[in-house]
Amino acid sequence: MNYKISVQELENTPSKTLNFHFDDKIQGLNCVNPIVSDLTITSLGEFIEVKGNVKGKVILECDLCLKEFEYDLNFDIDEMFAKTSLSENYAQETEIKEGQFVTDLDGSDEIDIYDLLYQSVILNLPNKKVCGINCNGDKFQKDENLPDPRLDVFKNIKIQPKNK
Repeated sequence: MNYKISVQELENTPSKTLNFHFDDKIQGLNCVNPIVSDLTITSLGEFIEVKGNVKGKVILECDLCLKEFEYDLNFDIDEMFAKTSLSENYAQETEIKEGQFVTDLDGSDEIDIYDLLYQSVILNLPNKKVCGINCNGDKFQKDENLPDPRLDVFKNIKIQPKNK
């Protein structure tokens, strides 16, 4: 399926608005079910606004016990794209006001919704992925009676005392 929105098609609509429904898994994410999003894409002169909601369920690995768990996604998108270059002096993303970024389409005649959703999901995942409020972090090792194999590298370290 084509997940790209043509800027020309958007401009040719009488209302300068397109509605887009996304219902698919996103490669690179361990999706339990498809990511679902209903987006409204609106031309605002020199800018294009993409607004909507994203829902889905992905599998993450707990940072404490390393077990997999399901994480529910439910967040809003509010993105702006500049049709023409904002300035030669700025990078591809430019902050317009606090908390609002505008992505420069840099001459492109389409917006990749698939890429927008992938980036939005990644940015909305928690920084610290924890399977639950009661996760004690070492349960995985205690239950299995196995040492953490990631620590094997420290078994052969020899520390030489520093001569004073």
